[in-house]
Amino acid sequence: MGNGIGFALAWVLPPVVLVVLAGAASGEWMWRVTRYRVGDERFHVHTGVVVRKRLALRRERIRTVDLTADPVLRVLGAATVRVGTGEQAGTEGSVTLWPLRRTDAEALRATLLAHAARPEVSAAGSGTAGEEGSPDGTLVRFDRRWIRFAPLSFLTPALGAAAAGGLIQVSEWFGLQDELFEAIGSWFGLAPAVLVAVAMGVGLFVAGGVATVALWVESWWNHTLDRQSDGTLHVRRGLLTTRSITLEEARLRGVEVVEPLAARLAGGARVDAVATGLAQGEEDKTDSQILLPVAPEELADRVAADVLREPDSPTAVPLRGHPVAARGRRLRWALATVLATETVLVLLGVLLTPVLLHIAWSSALVLVPVAVLLALDAYRALGHALTERYLVARSGTVRRATVALQRRGIVGWTVRQSVFQRRAGLVTVLATTAAGSGAYAVRDAAEADGLALADAAVPGLLAPFLEPVSAPAPHPPAR
Repeated sequence: MGNGIGFALAWVLPPVVLVVLAGAASGEWMWRVTRYRVGDERFHVHTGVVVRKRLALRRERIRTVDLTADPVLRVLGAATVRVGTGEQAGTEGSVTLWPLRRTDAEALRATLLAHAARPEVSAAGSGTAGEEGSPDGTLVRFDRRWIRFAPLSFLTPALGAAAAGGLIQVSEWFGLQDELFEAIGSWFGLAPAVLVAVAMGVGLFVAGGVATVALWVESWWNHTLDRQSDGTLHVRRGLLTTRSITLEEARLRGVEVVEPLAARLAGGARVDAVATGLAQGEEDKTDSQILLPVAPEELADRVAADVLREPDSPTAVPLRGHPVAARGRRLRWALATVLATETVLVLLGVLLTPVLLHIAWSSALVLVPVAVLLALDAYRALGHALTERYLVARSGTVRRATVALQRRGIVGWTVRQSVFQRRAGLVTVLATTAAGSGAYAVRDAAEADGLALADAAVPGLLAPFLEPVSAPAPHPPAR
């Protein structure tokens, strides 16, 4: 039995061909057994092979109509249409039509979202002045310079480790492990004992970076954000698999500017929509709410302002700092995490091997200062502000997020105060909303500041539950 490339292809190609043929046959069959009809009040769908399904969605409940086309569907001029009502995945509140002709899919989306009208946007929007500064048309178009932010992701080491491990595993399957190590070792002039560490390092930072860039390009190539005349925001993106996502402006309740740590150090940020109708369990929910991938921070602020029809982005306003006690809490959390990790290593070292004891003290020399720096950065990120129309809150360090939530979209408040927060005079206030993640927190604010903020954001909602509190602790100036 041979172990060469021909033997490997003989095992790999037939299953791939069978999968492609099965997929094509399944698509042809589903196309023949699926019927749909758009009525004045309901969208009717009849589908199924073994089990027949008849769905009827009320048109006013339809929140999203997204189009996706993988390379095969693009060649065939077809697309997958996902119609959602904003309910949890797994319910009868969403339906997927696969495949439809591209022209039919575009027409179906336009018909189902025809109830989105400009007057509704004006009533729900942020004002005439903002609308004059943000007309219909293209808000942002893809720029190849954004690709430089792609490798600045936690996916890079993860994909690199997976690539290195996969290469070693495959070479072992086909008996090529020794030949692989010898070949790579001859390139670097290294002994096999050192080769494994070098190969893993190269896999982490080279293969991981290449894989991350490839995934990013496939997902975000030709990204375009448009405002349509029917009162919707339209996102189009994708290289091999194209995606077309539509969001009604009337369901927009704000935006969130997200700055992952590595991208933030390079001056990058992305923009997410805070909107109703995006179910928590819905497939591709996270990608569906992204209006702008990681791009220069100045561009992210401009896009946030344009999306909200504001002259300036609320996410860029100066924020009120939080008390020094909040810094102490973050330092204690960070050091406690390091202590827990080192304790586990020490216990394993005592029970198993002294090597882990050496790893414990050497890793502590790195983890302690890193934890302190992250804790201080998390404290500097804390802040909140209240504008005429928005509640603005920022927190986080590995994932710093600044949310601008429309005050009219706040439907309730949750006030949390642990024993340690009570002793420090701090409180966490969560604004409850039907949009986005469902709640957005102002973390570790001074007790008087947090309660006053909630009362001022939605006057009268929290007032019956308020009691007189002492003056707030000293806090840093606005930043």
